[in-house]
Amino acid sequence: MNNNITSYLNKNKSRFIADLKRLVDIKSVREAPLPGKPFGEDPARALAEAEKLAAEHGFSVRNFDNYAGEITFGDAPDLMLLAHLDVVSEGDGWTKEPYRMTEESGRLYGRGTTDDKGPAVACLYALEAARELYGAPKTGVRLVLGCGEETGSEDMDYYFSQRETLQYTLSPDADYPLIHLEKGRFAPEFSQSIAVPGGLLEINGGATANIVPGKANALIAGSVPEQRGAILVEVSRRTGASFRVETENGNTRLYCEGVSAHAASPEKGVNANTALLTLLCEILPDGEIKRALSALLAMVPHGETDGAHCGVKMSDEVSGALTLNFGILQFDGHTLRGGFDLRCPVCAEQANVKGTVARRLAESGFAFAGDPAVTPAHYVPKDAPIVKEALRVYEDYTGQKGECLAIGGGTYVHGIEGGVAFGVEFPGTDYRIHGADEFAVTDELLLTAAMYAQIIKDLCY
Repeated sequence: MNNNITSYLNKNKSRFIADLKRLVDIKSVREAPLPGKPFGEDPARALAEAEKLAAEHGFSVRNFDNYAGEITFGDAPDLMLLAHLDVVSEGDGWTKEPYRMTEESGRLYGRGTTDDKGPAVACLYALEAARELYGAPKTGVRLVLGCGEETGSEDMDYYFSQRETLQYTLSPDADYPLIHLEKGRFAPEFSQSIAVPGGLLEINGGATANIVPGKANALIAGSVPEQRGAILVEVSRRTGASFRVETENGNTRLYCEGVSAHAASPEKGVNANTALLTLLCEILPDGEIKRALSALLAMVPHGETDGAHCGVKMSDEVSGALTLNFGILQFDGHTLRGGFDLRCPVCAEQANVKGTVARRLAESGFAFAGDPAVTPAHYVPKDAPIVKEALRVYEDYTGQKGECLAIGGGTYVHGIEGGVAFGVEFPGTDYRIHGADEFAVTDELLLTAAMYAQIIKDLCY
């Protein structure tokens, strides 16, 4: 650990907190685009405030049409630091003011304190600490602050249409110790027209593919015979989901409740879509709709998350196994629509994933909506210089073992050649990111700033 770096940052703690408050107090949630403001007024306002902060700290800034801002330290940059200033909406349940940062018992409360304004300010202070302690670097650093990470990272698409990637990229927008592998993704939506619905009026199961649906329901014409109650009990026992029946204008509404989870870890949930399909295939009469539902269930049996019955079960040593989530299931009386979310290992390709799923769907009369593609996995080898440097610094500053993580989700560096996610969440703490009372630990943000300053010193001087 470099005591000079930590001492410098600790002396500037009050200034750090005041600077962060200036950003957290701006509700930088994406809104309708305005001329010159692709994500609306407030994300552009947050970027303007960040650029003002950087100028006050003595750094040059450049604005990329309010998609992103670039803060530069030194010439001929080799190292890029990437954070974002946009946030998700506040939602419900807060006991603090979401857009008025407050300090309490060493914690900083407010939307964006951890995701990702706190890390952005930590990177700014890392630049300043390096400059004040060591002078001008031999190779420079770019701190890039995006405004569209939470809604698909089109900010980076725009930025990299005008800027090249650098030799090293680090983003404090995920977990410590370090994420070096992010699975790829294939999220096709598909449909089939149903001419004879056979007494099934509608299904409502999941609206987004990347969530294991915790609830689903179906409306059946007429009443369900009493003896079918035993079937509900048996299907509930087999699936782990619960069912409830209500009469609705002379028809029968079947409610199914499972357990929601993220599509990156579908095995942690109980999928209400597949549980409801299991029940419907037991109680519906034979016919066109039952054949279509049975075909879907045959592709993704309840409880299966490895894609085996879709023909895409695969794994490799570096990234683990493919996972498949059946996230969308809708029927309006005419069109049966579904959506999968596959998290794909490095060995996945268009042919062995997209081609296989397309064939299995076509065999049962389904067709893709549009032309979905497999997003490849993002992988940086464990022996890459940036990985070894970051983990060495992590161990030195924390005293904890530094190791590479492979995840099913994606981070801000996905698709940026050589980029890895380094921090900002330490193991074992729930920072309530995207939830009520999101917080950051002040000393942890300063520790992140210190580790990033050390990496700048080691790589750029």
